[in-house]
Amino acid sequence: MYGKPALEKGFKALPYANPTAPKGGTVTLSESGSYDSLNPYILKGTAPYGIRTHVVESLMGRSYDESFSLYGLLAETVETDDARSFVTFTLREEARFSNGDPVTVEDVLWSFETLGTKGHPRYSFAWKKIAKAEQTGPRSVTFTFNIQDRELPLILGLRPILRKADWEGRNFEDSSLDQITGSGPYVIGNLEPGRFITFERNPDYWGKNLGLKAGFDNFDTIKYDYYIDNAVIFEVFKAGSVSIYREGNAQRWTNSYDFPAIAEGRMVQSEIPHQRPSGMVGFVMNTRDPKFADIRVRDAMIHAFNFEFINQTLNGGTLPRVTSYFSNSVLSMQNGPATGKVADVLTPFADTLPADALTGYALPKSDGTPRNRKNLRKARKLLNDAGWVIKDGVLQNAEGTPFTFEILLKNTATENEAIMNIYVDALERLGIKATIKLVDSVQHRQRMKTYDFEMAHYKRYMSLSPGNEQTLYWGSAGVTEPGTRNYMGVNSPAVETSISQMLEARDTETFQANVRALDRALTAGRYVIPIWYSDVSNIAHDARLRYPSTLPAYGDWSGFLPDVWWYDDKK
Repeated sequence: MYGKPALEKGFKALPYANPTAPKGGTVTLSESGSYDSLNPYILKGTAPYGIRTHVVESLMGRSYDESFSLYGLLAETVETDDARSFVTFTLREEARFSNGDPVTVEDVLWSFETLGTKGHPRYSFAWKKIAKAEQTGPRSVTFTFNIQDRELPLILGLRPILRKADWEGRNFEDSSLDQITGSGPYVIGNLEPGRFITFERNPDYWGKNLGLKAGFDNFDTIKYDYYIDNAVIFEVFKAGSVSIYREGNAQRWTNSYDFPAIAEGRMVQSEIPHQRPSGMVGFVMNTRDPKFADIRVRDAMIHAFNFEFINQTLNGGTLPRVTSYFSNSVLSMQNGPATGKVADVLTPFADTLPADALTGYALPKSDGTPRNRKNLRKARKLLNDAGWVIKDGVLQNAEGTPFTFEILLKNTATENEAIMNIYVDALERLGIKATIKLVDSVQHRQRMKTYDFEMAHYKRYMSLSPGNEQTLYWGSAGVTEPGTRNYMGVNSPAVETSISQMLEARDTETFQANVRALDRALTAGRYVIPIWYSDVSNIAHDARLRYPSTLPAYGDWSGFLPDVWWYDDKK
């Protein structure tokens, strides 16, 4: 994205891959919920994530040891100009789908147009920025842009390339269990919807000798088993039926791993550090609901959340709080007033922003006691200022409508339910009636897609290279358009300007200033009640599984597990 890629032409392997890793064995992973489709590229249905990562490939591949650098995968070369007004990809002559058919320019053009016009809405944003898509050589395709967006060549380089012939006589927009023929290192094996799916390594995979793939794709079989919730998954892991378990509870990581498989050395605990932003984890308020459209109400909800007490109760107080969307990174908003280029970005929008977006915002802190009296008093005042008063023990507005709302949670997330149980008790002291609604993963996903919720658990991962996806997360079109990730309903010209200027930046300083401005506008907007994050990933796993000693900057976030792990049958 900026400067030159770290690796020279002809590199033998990525820094965090072991090119001598042995091949073989099976790794069994777990997912909560279910699936009912094998097409992960449309709005309908729920498809296994592994299809995108193991079966289908893109023109370029990412190194997760760099903020945002791509190297040729299906594409042998990539060409653009200084303004990045176009990009030309030339396909590798040897690139093949798993059935042996060559990957052609026709497949590329069909994939881009189909995804952009019939696929999930996330693909339409980039497609609308393409003025012309055309074949410009036997194996070359050129995309010319109708807008200035320096990230577009990289975004297009990561688009999935599908086999056009797979969809003859089929409607791409229909959810189905028809299999996809990809060009990736694995093919879909045995499956039973809702229970499991396997991916089998293709011994004839065309790209196995590329430096970008050296040390990757080491397991013969990758299996995903589906369970009702994480509690069940943990018990199955303890019994040895699942190879890996990601532990999200710090207290349990310390106190609950004394079962026989650990004591006997058949399972081990690994702590994998990372340098990626915290992202935003917490409980999102839907501003499409009139109650939460008022920032004073959202501020009151945040004050009523007794983070210090809840963190101590559930985590032993060990996990730090998420303080902004990019906290734990160089992209995080700085404490105190906005200065320099950050202030230059936000000042023109001062009338549309909370004042503390410019003067400095910080989350409220409690004294850690269960009562949280000081913050509840502040919450009560904010609610009164917004027109909500207590009558006969019930908080209501001038029309006598009680303040009630529903908290939408997956029935697989027991920790989130524990958090909200404590929160609901606190809200009762303000005269607010909040109820927890537990739904299965399919129903939860559908309701989030259509913004059919008032408050819900929320997790938004952030990278060190935010770009076009930020429009999907916070763009004003998402206020009414279903299927975006703008769950809170952000509608802010300051946010949109920060994103557009970030995409036009040519140097790191300007890029960082606009991301920090975005971070301020979102955090001060008080759309989410933040909880905690960890700067290490706690992963318990089969002792026979190995990973490289050199870790990527992004840790285990992507392109790491199970991608560069391997099975050591000598253990």
